Amino acid sequence: MRFRTCFRVHASLGLWAVGNVQHGDVRLDIVCSHPIETLWRWGAIPHSIAGMTKPFLNVVLHQPEIPQNTGNIGRTCVATGARLWLIQPLGFRLDDRYLKRAGMDYWQHLDWNVVASWQELKQYLPGAAVWYLTKSATRCVWDAAFQAGDIILFGSESRGLPPSILAENPASRLKLPMRPQVRSLNLASTVNTVVYEAVRQLGGL
Repeated sequence: MRFRTCFRVHASLGLWAVGNVQHGDVRLDIVCSHPIETLWRWGAIPHSIAGMTKPFLNVVLHQPEIPQNTGNIGRTCVATGARLWLIQPLGFRLDDRYLKRAGMDYWQHLDWNVVASWQELKQYLPGAAVWYLTKSATRCVWDAAFQAGDIILFGSESRGLPPSILAENPASRLKLPMRPQVRSLNLASTVNTVVYEAVRQLGGL
């Protein structure tokens, strides 16, 4: 039996949550006595709803496959104050030892969240500008004008971003230049380069 659980912040309750559990046509409204941050850590609600500080940037990995890459990207996010979003399905478990090893002891400081789809993530960040990283782009990363709170979206290691997502806004596609001898760059290296270009444009940390 599968239940669909939905939580939302209730203004009159401050740090508490209300929501519902639904199975078929049966819906049970509930009030949860756990603080919002606790519910977020359990994965019941997205980090952005949990009353956290607005991040410097939103780094989004669409269906990442290699835990070491995600671990290293998490370290970059900690270093720069960016929030890391992981869009499922993932190619690894979140308790993967390679993920934690690459993130070292920085993972406990990481501002991160997992969502089921790109559409779901956009609902949590309405109005944020989106930059789509793809080797098929015509603009280089340093041609962008990054702003605090922007979404920087990266595809998976083997497939990149799907055409349906890239078609959303072709003018916001970005790439890092490469000589023809190289087919692609490592995902973690690419994220690090792009994020620090945004840091440079925004005047540092």
